[in-house]
Amino acid sequence: MSRSLSSGRWNILSKFPNNFSFCFAYGSGVKKQLGYADGNSAKKPMIDLVFCVNDSFEWHRNNMQINSSHYSAVRMLGSSAVAKIQTQFGARVYCNTLITLDDGSTIKYGVVTTNDLTSDLIDWTHLYLAGRLHKPIEVLYPPEPDIQNAIATNFRNALHVSLCLLPERFTYFDLFYTIANLSYAGDFRMIFGENKDKVRNIVAPQLSDFRDLYVPILTGHSRYLNLPTNESGQLVQDKSETTTLYHLQHLPKTLHKEIFRRMATDERSFEHLSKDPNLPRIVQKSVNQIVWNSSVSQSLKNIPTAGLSKSIRYSWKKVLKTVGL
Repeated sequence: MSRSLSSGRWNILSKFPNNFSFCFAYGSGVKKQLGYADGNSAKKPMIDLVFCVNDSFEWHRNNMQINSSHYSAVRMLGSSAVAKIQTQFGARVYCNTLITLDDGSTIKYGVVTTNDLTSDLIDWTHLYLAGRLHKPIEVLYPPEPDIQNAIATNFRNALHVSLCLLPERFTYFDLFYTIANLSYAGDFRMIFGENKDKVRNIVAPQLSDFRDLYVPILTGHSRYLNLPTNESGQLVQDKSETTTLYHLQHLPKTLHKEIFRRMATDERSFEHLSKDPNLPRIVQKSVNQIVWNSSVSQSLKNIPTAGLSKSIRYSWKKVLKTVGL
């Protein structure tokens, strides 16, 4: 059910203010996932877009002039208030959902500032858009250099965390499943509203795309990791305390804080943590907590910004998708 936007991306982008620093599409609307009908089906999934902008006030001001119908009643407060809601609450993303375009396709789009996006990518302040950018996406407008560097850091963050969670031997599927699961395991919507096989359905048909993203990074860590000679073989990592310490030292800042917050001992050092047999559990629960916090706060924020009617419709679509309807 993958739909390439390459041919129609300028048609979509032309409907929005052009002062953005990065734009990408993600999710089942553009990347193949198991559980969806073929591309001839009339029930095509919604396309998810993210616009990264340098000035959210200016972008919303322009967008509200062009696309005022995209906004809920919150638009009556003005673009300054919309920008403040975006940058001061939730995961620092402002979402408009269930937007029907001229060609009949339906989109949801989020708006984030360049500073907030790069902070999430580098430090995992919310692990919200950072989680989406752990996985294959379709780039509609290429990122500026600072954002591109932050995206590369985000990939490395995901790898270091996943290697802390994985055993000595694992497959490519195990690795990419672990990476993709980072932003889902703690999401409260996985309790109700998302397919419990969501992560597997993402990774299985996109293994080649995941390899394109991560094999160059894996190759750069050959000192700590042996790659298989074929795609179905096993990767073997060094699980010594020295290497574990190396991975811990390279975890994102927000995750460091969460790990040390939940440790049962006052010995808050990487050296101590690298020897802790409960390390994978501590790291996983810490990641989950970051995701839980952002998913709850952003979902609550999306109710007034999307509008109650659209929020109910959007949630109901999620429920129907979960039960296969």
